[in-house]
Amino acid sequence: MHAAGAPPITASTSTWPVYSAPRVDRRYLSIRAWTSLYSDSENHHYSRRSQQYWDKFYKLHKNKFFKDRHYLEKDWRSYFDDEIESSHGKVVLEVGCGAGNTIFPLIATFPNLYVHACDFSPNAITLVKSHANFSAEKMNAFVCDATKDDLCVNVMPSTVDVVTLIFTLSAVSPGKMASILENCKKVLKPNAHILLRDYAVGDSAQVKLHDRDQMISENFYFRGDGTALDTCHIWSFMIASSFLLFHRGSKAGNP
Repeated sequence: MHAAGAPPITASTSTWPVYSAPRVDRRYLSIRAWTSLYSDSENHHYSRRSQQYWDKFYKLHKNKFFKDRHYLEKDWRSYFDDEIESSHGKVVLEVGCGAGNTIFPLIATFPNLYVHACDFSPNAITLVKSHANFSAEKMNAFVCDATKDDLCVNVMPSTVDVVTLIFTLSAVSPGKMASILENCKKVLKPNAHILLRDYAVGDSAQVKLHDRDQMISENFYFRGDGTALDTCHIWSFMIASSFLLFHRGSKAGNP
């Protein structure tokens, strides 16, 4: 995804690559019929207390739950490589950094990167700062709820080359996804990128949670520990929301 300042993007589907449809568990076909039985996700107990549950999660599991994401250096290398050899590499912002399972592998592979890392869990940020490879000279870790706290308080506007959102959008309710992107846009350079990886509608994670009767609203679930999981179709969201958000900013001449 390009930030404002990139060449205008057309929404014509005639130039889009053709992909085969992902395999969807057949049990998903009956899930939408349950939607009306559940309360609005924004006002649900697990949405209102999401920070509390995630903070408890990191206090309990520390940095042992998620594996380090070494695959990013292979799949996204071109976004982090500095085309011009210099002592100063690109600037990265990881939103929803957790215990650092994305940022520390990136720093190890691309030592010239400068990384901002934020999470709304104070325990997560404590884990990042206590990591053996944390360096205050190359990393800025801070507590921030990106759905409402201004990123510019801790990151200078228009200074970030790459924002990473790894299983971050799925951790917030659907109505707050656009707020995160609006916030990220303020710190991005022109022609910068937002990289994301997340869940999709109908995948095994959704079916398992639905079978356990853990739906909050359509495509939005809570796990056994109280943390939330949104299996919203991220591709559809990008077209409907973030495409318009970034394209509108580009036309207005915003950074």
